[in-house]
Amino acid sequence: MKKIVTSLAGMAFATLGVASASAQAPDFYKGKTISLVVSSSAGGGYDLLARTVARHLPKHIPGAPTVAVRNMPGAGGIVATNYIYNLGTKDGLTIGGVQNNTPFEPLLGTKEAEYDPKKFNYLGSPSYETGLLIVWHTSPVNNVDDARKKEFTVSSSGANSTPGFFARLLNELLGMKLKIVLGYPGQNESFIAMERGEVDGYPSIFWSSLASTRPDWIKNKLVKFIVQYGPEKEKGAGETPNVMDLLNKDDDKLLLKAAIAPLALGRPYIMPPGVPADRVALMQKAMMDTFKDPEFLAEAEKLNLGVNVPRSAEEERRIVEEAYATPADVVTRLRRIANPEGSK
Repeated sequence: MKKIVTSLAGMAFATLGVASASAQAPDFYKGKTISLVVSSSAGGGYDLLARTVARHLPKHIPGAPTVAVRNMPGAGGIVATNYIYNLGTKDGLTIGGVQNNTPFEPLLGTKEAEYDPKKFNYLGSPSYETGLLIVWHTSPVNNVDDARKKEFTVSSSGANSTPGFFARLLNELLGMKLKIVLGYPGQNESFIAMERGEVDGYPSIFWSSLASTRPDWIKNKLVKFIVQYGPEKEKGAGETPNVMDLLNKDDDKLLLKAAIAPLALGRPYIMPPGVPADRVALMQKAMMDTFKDPEFLAEAEKLNLGVNVPRSAEEERRIVEEAYATPADVVTRLRRIANPEGSK
C-alpha cells in the first residue's frame, strides 16, 4: 500500500509539474526569436511556404515571438535535418521545415542521415502531395495500357533522383516501359524538354507544383495524365487512375505505401527531440491554427503554394511509424529501386 501511495503521489507531482510548465510556456516565448530552419535554398517552394508561415505563426503563439527563416540547403534536405536533430536548441526556439523525403532516408539506408525520424517532435503539415506521370499531348501514349506496350522517354536529373525513383517504381509495379533520360538539371529543364519533343514525359510532377508553375498545361490540355499516386486522389486530375487501385498483390501495395509515405507527409514541420512537452504542444497547436488561418490561406492561394488539407502532428507521426514498420523483404525491394547502383 505504501508503494501505491508513493506512486500516486509521484504521478500527482508529475502532473502538477507539467501543468506548472504549461502555465509558464506563454511567458517563455515573449520577446524571443524562433529560428525556422528550411532545408532548401531561398526562392524555392519550401522556402516560400516557410516565409509565409513565418509571417502568420507568431500571432498564434502566446507572447508573439519573432520567427526568423534560416536556409540550410544540401543533400536533398539531409543537412538541415541533421542540424535540427543534433545541433538544434532543445528549448523550443528551433523548428524546421524539411523536405518530405528526409524522415525516410534512414529507411532507405542513407548513411548521411544521422538522425532517428521517430524521435522528432512533429508539428504538422499544411498539405499532402499527389504525384503524376504525365506525357506531352503529342505522345502516342494515352493510358496505362499504352505505357505497358510502348517504350517512351521520361526525363530525370540523375539515377537516384526522385523522378528516377518513381519511374523505376512504375516500371516495377505496373510493368510500364519508361526509359529514363538523365542529365536534366531540374524540373523546369525537364518541362522545356517535353515542349521541345526531346522526351515524352515526366514521371513525378506533384499536382501542387504543376498547378502553380504550368496552369496553362492543365487548362489547355497540353499534357496527358497517365497515372497518379499519393495518399488521396487528386480531383483536378479527373478520372486518372490511382496506382494503388491497379495493384493486386499485397507486397506491391505495401511497397507503394512505403514509397509514397513522403507524399502523405506533405511538407512537414518539426522540432528536435528533447524539447519540453508543453512547448511542443503549444507549437503544435500554433502551427495547426496557422494552417487554418484565413489570412494565411488567402496568401497561400495568392502565391499558389498548393495548401490543401492540413496534417496534424499525430498523423505525421503515424505515417512515419507505419513506414518504419514495413516488412524487411519489402524494404529490401524499396532500397533496390531507390538505389539501382547498389543497396545503400
